[in-house]
Amino acid sequence: MKILVAMSGGVDSSVAAKLLCEAGHECVGCTMKLYDNEDAGISRAHTCCSLDDVEDARSVACRLGMPYYVFNFADEFREKVIGNFVGCYLCGRTPNPCIECNRYMKFDKLFDRADILGCDHIATGHYARITISDGKYQLRKAADDTKDQSYVLYAMTQSQLARTLFPLGELCKTDTRRIALDGDLINADKPDSQDICFVPDGDYARVIELHTGKPTPPGQFVDKEGRVLGTHRGIIRYTIGQHKGLGISSSEKLYVCRICPETNTVVLGPEEMLFAREAQATDVNWIAGEAPASPFRCKVKIRYRQREQWAEVTPHGETAVSILFDEPQRAITPGQAAVLYDGDMVLGGGILT
Repeated sequence: MKILVAMSGGVDSSVAAKLLCEAGHECVGCTMKLYDNEDAGISRAHTCCSLDDVEDARSVACRLGMPYYVFNFADEFREKVIGNFVGCYLCGRTPNPCIECNRYMKFDKLFDRADILGCDHIATGHYARITISDGKYQLRKAADDTKDQSYVLYAMTQSQLARTLFPLGELCKTDTRRIALDGDLINADKPDSQDICFVPDGDYARVIELHTGKPTPPGQFVDKEGRVLGTHRGIIRYTIGQHKGLGISSSEKLYVCRICPETNTVVLGPEEMLFAREAQATDVNWIAGEAPASPFRCKVKIRYRQREQWAEVTPHGETAVSILFDEPQRAITPGQAAVLYDGDMVLGGGILT
């Protein structure tokens, strides 16, 4: 089997490549160049961290005897991922760019290159599993629940799952590092990336203003009755549930409860205002390829680091759902994903509105 292995330069994708090579597959390594220095607000004269990642990936591919390519997807990434990221924040939403990157880059553009190279499958270093039952492919959580990445993969389709491999799905992270050390891979001790790749210093507001070409105007903090509490520094600097960095004094703890781009205001309130049982999601993808015919119970995860929570989900056509949680949930945030689980199996997911 000929496999195109997406290699980020990190230890996970490197070990995925090593395992597939050792299993006797014909592997081709590749790294996606997703952004230029200017996109991340980095000086052209500075060596971007992504170039270091390319060299690490190239080193591993060479050690494993694999052909290696760098694919320049910067234009598509700027449009589909960075553009969506900027647009969401300007509209008062908090996006997850990793989901959009998986949807439009890894499991869309990369398949195009796999076809050109005559590869049957692509493989990544994601911690997730793929199974098949009754002729349907299923996306499942990783064996290591602490590293599970199924949440950011919910947009995958049947045709994509049929041609995708996740070699790390049954491994713990400690196993992955041990395999890398035993194989003397250059990135065996490389720390996991924590930041959004095109926001290497964590200052996402600066990157947004870089792409819009103008500062975000300040506005008013208000309470739920509309009384003015202070001045905010631009709605892109806030997210639902935020408490720190508000820059106003109050006798009680205040949290961001709503962001209103139409009036350029940010509504603050006590923590109890953050809790709700109802949520809606659109742009829903169903892993099985079609929506359930009637309401059903499952567990729902509304942010990457949260545990799934029991809820009743009602489909509205093929691409929208309403969600009624058994218990009130804190800070249901527009722009984040609601991912639906039946045990360890991903049913699908969509974007919270």
